[in-house]
Amino acid sequence: MADLLKVSSNPHVRSKVTTESIMFLVIIALLPACGFGIYNFGIRALFVVLVTVVSAVFTEFLFGLYKRKQTIGDLSAIVTGLLLAMNLPVSIPYWAAAMGSVFAILVVKCLFGGLGQNFMNPALGGRCFLLISFPALMTNFVTDAYTGATPLAALKAGEEVNLLDMVIGRTAGTIGETSTVAILIGACILLLFGIIDLKIPGTYLVTFVLFVGIFGGHGFDLPYLTAQLCGGGLMLGAFFMATDYVTRPITVGGQYLFGAFLGIMTGIFRVFGAGAEGVSYAIILGNLLVPLMEKVTIPKAFGRGGKSHAK
Repeated sequence: MADLLKVSSNPHVRSKVTTESIMFLVIIALLPACGFGIYNFGIRALFVVLVTVVSAVFTEFLFGLYKRKQTIGDLSAIVTGLLLAMNLPVSIPYWAAAMGSVFAILVVKCLFGGLGQNFMNPALGGRCFLLISFPALMTNFVTDAYTGATPLAALKAGEEVNLLDMVIGRTAGTIGETSTVAILIGACILLLFGIIDLKIPGTYLVTFVLFVGIFGGHGFDLPYLTAQLCGGGLMLGAFFMATDYVTRPITVGGQYLFGAFLGIMTGIFRVFGAGAEGVSYAIILGNLLVPLMEKVTIPKAFGRGGKSHAK
């Protein structure tokens, strides 16, 4: 009888949609922002992307040899490496980029059981590891094309920013976060194919706007709020990392709560924190609280101990 039982990680719903097909669509959706980042920052951005992707796949391959089970075919390691690269400055040394990929795959993902069992988004885990370990490298956005501060840093200092440049992406920043247009093109691809919906990103962005409008010191000034939305990794995080199937709540109420939490925490970090950004830490903190969010929003069963609609 024991041979008939198989214990595995979620999800358990039978569907023709496979992990590989989902990851392939995510890769396609990331290409516009990634491609613009390479165009914006030059050939070195492409090398950073290649380093993180190859390091992520190779790390998972080596761990698969140890576990005697290969999982690189599900394409999740490529997605992790690509997302990590898009969250890195183009000036980062290649060895640091590779180290971030190794940490993301080995520590955050593989050592906790692999895809479906990691407790936080691997790419953001790798980014925060690099931020803590090498803050100077991770905050150096000076390139041949851009020598000034990032738009968020300029906003924090009370300086004027060019909204059109921020929307198009002609600004300093990480490789994949600068172009709002490119990110939204990718988000539309995910929405059209049903890979994500607007529960989490929509709640995230609306809550963030309300928080910044109330506590940001500029009221609901449209140019300021637009700059906050387009600056930093907010759009990239809202549509591509907060929506991660593994590290988001599975309950509908939990997803709305998760999005609201991310909006508030990002607002707190940006308005009251010493730095200008805060998306990565907000999402990771949210990932850690997902079990609690699911617990308080799980639907109550009908029948004994649950709610009844009988009159």
